[in-house]
Formats: sequence, C-alpha cells, structure tokens
Amino acid sequence: MLIPTSPAEAAEMFGDGGDTLVVGGGTIVVPSIRLGYERPARALMLHRAGLGGVSQDGGRVTIGAGAALADIVGLGDPVGACVAHIADPEVRGQATVGGNLCASNFDAPRGDLQGALIALGAHVRSTGKGGERTEPVEDFLANRAGRLVLDVSYDEAPGVYVYLDRQHTHEYTALAVSAVRHADGIRLGATGVGDHGRRLASAEAAAGDPAAAGQAALADVDLQDDAVASAWYREQTLPVLVRRALEQLQEKA
Repeated sequence: MLIPTSPAEAAEMFGDGGDTLVVGGGTIVVPSIRLGYERPARALMLHRAGLGGVSQDGGRVTIGAGAALADIVGLGDPVGACVAHIADPEVRGQATVGGNLCASNFDAPRGDLQGALIALGAHVRSTGKGGERTEPVEDFLANRAGRLVLDVSYDEAPGVYVYLDRQHTHEYTALAVSAVRHADGIRLGATGVGDHGRRLASAEAAAGDPAAAGQAALADVDLQDDAVASAWYREQTLPVLVRRALEQLQEKA
C-alpha cells in the first residue's frame, strides 16, 4: 500500500500506472476489491496526497482530483445540478472528482460528472506514462488507462443539466444530458450512453432546432443494456433529454 503526502510524491509513486490501483474515496474500487473484481498488486491511497481543493480565479474553476463531490455541489450548473443528483449524501461526501472521471460502467452507469465537464469544455491534467499532460475531457476519457488525474479546470458558462429520473435505478443516473452556451456555440455532453461520457457533436451542429438535435444525438452514442435501463429505452429517451436541455438553455439566455 502506497500513501503519498504530496502531489509530486503521488505522481512518482504512480509512475506509469502499471498494476497500480488508485484509491480516492473508495466508493467504487473498495466494493470491487471485496467482490474479487479487482486484485491489484499495489494500491495508491490518495487521501493524504494534497490533491483536493476547489479554486476560482475570475471565471476559471479548478477542481483537485481529490476533492469530494460534496465540495462542488455549490458550483454553477451543469456541475452543481449534476453532483446534487449523484447517489446520496454519504457517497457524495466520500467519492472524489478524480474517481468520477475515471469511473467506467460495470453493471450500471457511473461517472456522472463526465458529461457535464464535456459540455463545459473542461480540461484534465493528468500524469502517467509519458509524463504530465493536459487535454480536453473527451480526449482523456478515450485514452485514460494508466493515467493519474491531478485536477480538472474549465471556464464558467451558462449551462443546464437534465436527467432521466427512474425511481428503481437506486441512485444511479440511467441517462443524463448537459448543455452549455459558450461564446462560439453550444456544447452538449451525455452520460449513460456508452462506456464513458460522450460529446454530442452531431446534436451540437443542429442545436438551433432542439427536436432535430435530439434525433441527431443518436449518431454520437453507443447505447447499451445494463441493470438500470435497456439500450432501446435510452434510444427513445435521449432525443427527449437533448431537446429539453436545449430548450431550458434557451430560456436562460
């Protein structure tokens, strides 16, 4: 077990990430270890690594990987609204932003923040093989194996968050869409649409017509069956959520 006491020490101990399990809040990985799904040779415990904290400089927000989800509930939408609907207060008080970014689906969608951060055009700073790099969230998600998240940052912009509320999902978000208005146009991100959050670029291109954008969004996703919803059900509801998100964003203009 490795327990770094600074970001630099965490990066050094992580190295290239080979056979190392990163433990932030432990809400996902600890149950996985207990159930035998994870059998790491090494565990990197980040609770003393100094990777927490949230800072705002003008309109720029930077969130440390070790920040608990409860620490960012008060941020502007779509982040604030998204976090408020993740699991329950106990989980939000322990789960971390870095863990949420690295979460992948197993039997239900995880990584709710991914879609909101994609819509915000956020960048992830991480380290691992090849050293430190900073890249858009969607690029990080597509190539995150062997990476240790250090922080995520974005410029504040008007945004909304809409989600599929199904009582029997037991605090998992079956499907969610975030929309953010930037100076150069609207960005859309979604979770529950594949093995990680996705940018809805086809829907963005049709954002002027919310209904058309909703249908276009289906070209950007890889819908799957899991414990909380079927691919068919998500196919029926994703266009509705995209339309609602764009209409709500229009109302905020």
